[in-house]
Amino acid sequence: MVSHSGAPSPSDARHAPATIPVDGVPASEAIGKAEPAYTAFTRRQKLLVLALASLAATFSGFASNIYFPAIPTMAAALQTTVENINLSVTSYMVCQAIAPTFWAVLSDVYGRRLTLLCCLSVFLSACIGLALIDDLAQLIVLRCLQSFGSASTIAIGAGIVGDVTTREERGGYLGVFQTGLLLPLAIGPVLGGIFAETLGWRAIFWFLVIYVGVFLVILFLLFPETLRALVGNGSTTPPLASRAPLEPYVASRDPSQRAAFSFKSAKLDLLAPLRILCLPEVAFVLVFLSIHYAAWQMAVTAQSSLFASTYGISEISIGLTFIANGAGCMIGTLTTGRFLDRDYARFKARFTGTDFPIEHARLRTVWLWSPLEWGALLLFGWTLDRGVHIAAPIAATFGLSWTAMSTQSIINTYLVDVFPRSSASATAALNLARCLVGAGATAAVDPTIQAMGVGWTFTLWTGLCAVSLGLVGVEMRYGGGWRRRREGKEMH
Repeated sequence: MVSHSGAPSPSDARHAPATIPVDGVPASEAIGKAEPAYTAFTRRQKLLVLALASLAATFSGFASNIYFPAIPTMAAALQTTVENINLSVTSYMVCQAIAPTFWAVLSDVYGRRLTLLCCLSVFLSACIGLALIDDLAQLIVLRCLQSFGSASTIAIGAGIVGDVTTREERGGYLGVFQTGLLLPLAIGPVLGGIFAETLGWRAIFWFLVIYVGVFLVILFLLFPETLRALVGNGSTTPPLASRAPLEPYVASRDPSQRAAFSFKSAKLDLLAPLRILCLPEVAFVLVFLSIHYAAWQMAVTAQSSLFASTYGISEISIGLTFIANGAGCMIGTLTTGRFLDRDYARFKARFTGTDFPIEHARLRTVWLWSPLEWGALLLFGWTLDRGVHIAAPIAATFGLSWTAMSTQSIINTYLVDVFPRSSASATAALNLARCLVGAGATAAVDPTIQAMGVGWTFTLWTGLCAVSLGLVGVEMRYGGGWRRRREGKEMH
């Protein structure tokens, strides 16, 4: 039985006012108020909203890795080196880190619908430009613009999940949402390899142009506003600019309830993700996650060139090797989401205290997934270093992606739980940290491999991952106190 000293008896608890926060809202705000349903969206409407959010997130996944198998071909076509083409991967990740700090704040103020439409319009423009480039500088600049348009769909999507789901079901729904983000990790490189070897590498970007163009029409027609500041639990009618043409079919609005909101009076706080990033209840777990994410991204970025040089395989074959990575990602997020929901329910049922320790409820399973990721990372590095049969490093990428995404799902769910009113900004803070560290790691991976060898490069990063796990212990020990102090200040 989980308990705290001085905890009330069961009979006292039945007559005492609830003190456990409900979805991050301090109970003192809810005392004496009738609690409406958390969301007015029906199950079908909720699934439609999450499906569209998940599809929107696919553009970030496709843009980040669909052209990995074509990197050697693009280097030859643009008369440059593979190392220089890899700079476009680094620049993409830098913008991927920065962009959500802008777009996520907009989505927390002006709504998810308008922000998603603007993001994907920028992405469409960048893809058209990338299909027409003829030198390295254009590639790097337009990859930055492409990242600026697509990267924020992840943070906005996490905000949408927070808008329409409760804590008890959030882990599973976040897993379903992230499947959209991760599906391209499985099929993106395969498509990229096929396009590069048959139609040419420019076909990769024309495919993205067609895909995002069709999706923008669907999004415009069907996606309803979910931001709780605009529509409450979904029953409030949003401002005209935020309504979908097919609004009556995709949302359960009450015509008598109109949003008391003015776009002119809305206040933007573009520094919100940076402030969240610096909070102690966030900083420790973000450093931990960033190091684990960077190690995984190093492996993914180096995979094309390492497999080509070690095994001498074609572009289509290189693309096929990424299927294991994508499959591991999808299985990891789906299984971890359901596992998180069940584990949360068990922990909550056993808890009898007055201040629910969300840090323990969410973060305790990290101690399982993190060491498994270390093992997969070592297996990837040393099987390539020794030229073991290609099946071994492919199997390692499956395990590496499974464990990396399981860890990321845990931290992402935790952040949405502790920042329910600014979940998109919190996810943007996570994205900023992991992508900046990942960008530095991917820029350094080739020089490090040349200096230390493949095996020792990934052994070094395994050590860094192991050290960073101690930061999760610090968070579990002190995070509750830090969070309560912040919530106390926000109430005043």
